[in-house]
Amino acid sequence: MSVLRAVQADITTLAVDAVVNAANETLLGGGGVDGAIHRAAGPGLLAECRALPQVRPGVRCPAGQARITAGHRLQAPWVIHTVGPVWRGGGHGEAELLAGCYRNVLALAQKQGLRSVAFPAISCGVYGYPVAAATAIAVTTVRGVLARTPAIEEIIFTCFGETIFSAYEDELGRQPA
Repeated sequence: MSVLRAVQADITTLAVDAVVNAANETLLGGGGVDGAIHRAAGPGLLAECRALPQVRPGVRCPAGQARITAGHRLQAPWVIHTVGPVWRGGGHGEAELLAGCYRNVLALAQKQGLRSVAFPAISCGVYGYPVAAATAIAVTTVRGVLARTPAIEEIIFTCFGETIFSAYEDELGRQPA
């Protein structure tokens, strides 16, 4: 049975099989967790991301999808990049795109044979997704996937601040394992 838990920590310091990068479509770094992961992983990550094929000009990973690279200088040997949706009021497919992020990350993790994955709060920063709605989607989607693919043993919802940590703790307590 998989363990799901929330921690308040810097995702770049975790010793897990993969950390998830809440990236932008270019995969070339940015602010927030994306910038932190790129800085901690070093220039090799940027070079590897540049080498990924573009699906259209400037886009290596459309919203809701995921790509995997090496972790370079991180403790985690892998980085799984995913692009969450920008919140536009909830009527533009945001919930499905966000759920797709979690499903596609876990599909890549399973394909790679990974046992532990650390997620940030995808889309909850500058993309403006409401935290309560995002955490409900994250926990529900991850639990649903793990019910069908139990090889992944540990999921860590890594929270940078107390507000998001509390939201994950509340959601994990609300949804039975």
